[in-house]
Amino acid sequence: MNRRALLKITAAFMASPSLPAFAQDDMKALAHEAYIYTYPMVKNYLTMYQYALEPSGDQYKGPFNTIVNVARVYTPEDTAIITPNSDTPYSFIVFDLRAEPVVVTMPPIEKDRYYSLQLVDLYTHNVDYLGTRVDGNDGGDFLITGPGWKGDVPPGIKRVVAMPTKLAIGLVRTQLLSPDDLDKVKEIQAGYKASPLSVYAGTEAPPAPAALEWPAISDEKVTTDFWPLAAFLLEFAPPLQGEDGLRARFDRLGLKAGETWPPKELPAKTVTMMRELVGPTEQEIRETSWALTDSSKIFGTPEFMKGRYMDRAAAALGGIYGNSVEEALYVIYGADTKGAPLDSKTKKYALRFTAATLPPVGAFWSVTMYDKPKQLLVANPIDRYLINSSMLSGLKKNEKGEIVVYLQNESPGPELASNWLPAPDEDFYAVMRLYLPKPEALDGRWKPPAIESFP
Repeated sequence: MNRRALLKITAAFMASPSLPAFAQDDMKALAHEAYIYTYPMVKNYLTMYQYALEPSGDQYKGPFNTIVNVARVYTPEDTAIITPNSDTPYSFIVFDLRAEPVVVTMPPIEKDRYYSLQLVDLYTHNVDYLGTRVDGNDGGDFLITGPGWKGDVPPGIKRVVAMPTKLAIGLVRTQLLSPDDLDKVKEIQAGYKASPLSVYAGTEAPPAPAALEWPAISDEKVTTDFWPLAAFLLEFAPPLQGEDGLRARFDRLGLKAGETWPPKELPAKTVTMMRELVGPTEQEIRETSWALTDSSKIFGTPEFMKGRYMDRAAAALGGIYGNSVEEALYVIYGADTKGAPLDSKTKKYALRFTAATLPPVGAFWSVTMYDKPKQLLVANPIDRYLINSSMLSGLKKNEKGEIVVYLQNESPGPELASNWLPAPDEDFYAVMRLYLPKPEALDGRWKPPAIESFP
């Protein structure tokens, strides 16, 4: 099924509870829609599980509702998040908001350093941000609530953020100003706090949520156990406004919140069809992901992403937890100036910056290297995964005053080693990030430089 036909069916779902006869009878089309709709939730749960529910795993960070700091930048050893940045030491919190809200504390920091807490719901929407852009750098206590929460907001709360799902994840980014700045980042990270509302307010704690057997998930199980996982997660993600009819149609596939998939009454041929559909539809999402070049259209709030399920799925596959454009603009480099895919096994590449093409930002910018098959940072002999604005003073200029960054597998030589961004010996892609992009970056007046290839 092509994307235009899928969008027509989606529009019918969203517009009316009474579907055309052809759509009611097309179970495969319905399953295709359901897979795309739930795919980001399953990918999100993969990270949540590894970070908060698998203590024996090598990606484990800490239990629910606890901020855990990673006092370093990401390396190729960090595999739970695809296309991660390596600019800002991360802190993480996986929210379980079933019982009560959580109060998050952001410490006050100096004015010239960027920090943010990105609040992502189970659907992978960027619901809100705390920190530099929205709240400034003075810090404060913020109340994070689950869907439908109604209660008293205690004194001292700076702002309330209502999450539309019971499970959510928060990613804190703290700017690292230079390699010898890590101790200061650690000091800031020590000020990030989280506590249940009842602890913060000194009130009686509500009853604990029902005990659950959280289903195990891995990269392999995303494929083999996709539908049972999707059905499990629907319980934590109430339908968004206008989606009740769509979610009701998923009942025909046995996808019901709080129920195990497949139910006994689901015909065997439907179960088989749904399982066989997983691989081809995931490949369709992957192909859509590689075609995306404008990050401003694929990450955002529930309102911004309303009804754009394929874009949401492609973003979850290609760069889950990407920022909304107001927070960070991404330039995705997947091809050279001739339109050929980037392959450092046979070619070398250059990214040329002039005074006019240096990224205009309110915080900082970077260019990060990723291997295409794994979508992870690239291991290399100099342990350099990016070139960023804090490195500008150490980058060499050519006779024209240009800064040329060399993206290639082998070193360009001692004289140009400062400008080398090591690439894998295979297909790759690169991402330029502009944190707090200035208006000229958002309205098109600034044009990012292209990647040039040479023998």
